[in-house]
Amino acid sequence: MKYMLMMSAPRGAGDWDIFKWPRKDIEAHIAYWDSLNHQLREAGELVSIEALSAPAAAKRVRADKNGLPVTDGVFPETKEFLAGYWIVDVDSSERAYAIAAKASMAPGPGGEPLHMALEVRQVMRAPTPEV
Repeated sequence: MKYMLMMSAPRGAGDWDIFKWPRKDIEAHIAYWDSLNHQLREAGELVSIEALSAPAAAKRVRADKNGLPVTDGVFPETKEFLAGYWIVDVDSSERAYAIAAKASMAPGPGGEPLHMALEVRQVMRAPTPEV
């Protein structure tokens, strides 16, 4: 079963509060992600992972009456934004939750776990056509 684990980050006063952290804390944070991603790859559970650009670079897009794209400034003000995601292929929802919990423990300033909330959703599959 495939699951998407979506990590949201607080917007804070700017787009990326992590860049206000001491360098050693940023390096520890990134090393944690590298280790977790390596473990998921080795276990054959990692399908895809992406970090997303800062909200200042995002645009909201919709189609006008002719189907042409219309963009609205930068991403709207929110308390949180989607920072990145993993797609994992695991045997159970419990395993997906365990991976999300491990990701939630990424270290922040001073090495303290961030306890970030991750949204975990099963990836839908198209119905199998009857033959």
